[in-house]
Amino acid sequence: MRKDDFIPAADADLLALLNRALRELSADLAAHGLTQEDAAELKDVTDDFDADTSAAFAVAAEAKAATTRKNQSRKRAEAVLRRLSRQIKARRGYTASVGIGLGIVAPKHSFDLATAKPQLTAIDQTGGAVQLTFVKYKTHGINIYCKREGDSDWVLLGRAMFSPFLDNRRLLQIGKAELRRYTAVYVYKDQQVGQFSNEVEISCAP
Repeated sequence: MRKDDFIPAADADLLALLNRALRELSADLAAHGLTQEDAAELKDVTDDFDADTSAAFAVAAEAKAATTRKNQSRKRAEAVLRRLSRQIKARRGYTASVGIGLGIVAPKHSFDLATAKPQLTAIDQTGGAVQLTFVKYKTHGINIYCKREGDSDWVLLGRAMFSPFLDNRRLLQIGKAELRRYTAVYVYKDQQVGQFSNEVEISCAP
């Protein structure tokens, strides 16, 4: 939005402006050189924008609630699986091959700093917030970079010493979905090491 543009960026402010214009102009159309058709058109676009804005907010709220429910379900599922795993491993006759067959033995990871490559997972938290998770293994953390729509190059968001990392920047345009790409590289003794992760692309919901 240009600095001299009277149209506000926030949806709520625009809706208030539309209603104000509708109320003030309808009081005396002729004085402003307008017709009933002009007033009808203004009312139509105001009603449409009001309805669509309300629907968008409802969808965003439901998406946030669904994410919360999913996270709670995951915690319960993990708790049950861990409990059953402990019971199985405590039985006489349990062997590592049994555990491997059931998938309840953590895989062993070889880790080479020179070739290490982080694996990022991004979860949209709506409103511009994005949660990024990773495993730092034997490193001291990761440097996280992001490129938003309009960015000409990658921007360093910061160093994450612990997972998860929250990118809580606001959307460039309030109420409009935003595409972001993330990548990261391991840090060891204040130096970037290994390879950059694969890019993670995510659409941030309003």
